[in-house]
Amino acid sequence: LPDFRGVAPADRKPPPPQSVAPAQPPLSDAEDIEKNKIYAVLAYVGLLFLVPLLAAPESKFARYHTNQGVVLFLASTIASFALMVLTFIPFVGCLAILPLFAVLVATLVLMILGIVNAASGQTRPLPLIGHYQLIK
Repeated sequence: LPDFRGVAPADRKPPPPQSVAPAQPPLSDAEDIEKNKIYAVLAYVGLLFLVPLLAAPESKFARYHTNQGVVLFLASTIASFALMVLTFIPFVGCLAILPLFAVLVATLVLMILGIVNAASGQTRPLPLIGHYQLIK
């Protein structure tokens, strides 16, 4: 059988070359990313999303992360407020504490994910809320 090594059957064609698409399209150039990384990181820390809005309004990178930070802030605030209101209802309040804790933990996890993405210069959307766009 050493004579047939490396010979492909006649009816099998080699697979066509696959083009590799980038995982994410670059939103801005490397200079913009390096210059505005700190603003992108600050966008995930509560109300500090206002800093990149005022300090770097022309930066696509900072604006992307500011949008993510605003969506995270609004989603966590609305969910926390709704669950806090439920805690005042007798019998239901005992059950609303666990989801409130889950919302706070999820907010912290998403905040850390966003900070890591911003600090590494990436523009990955956050899970669950990353597809919403409030700031263009």
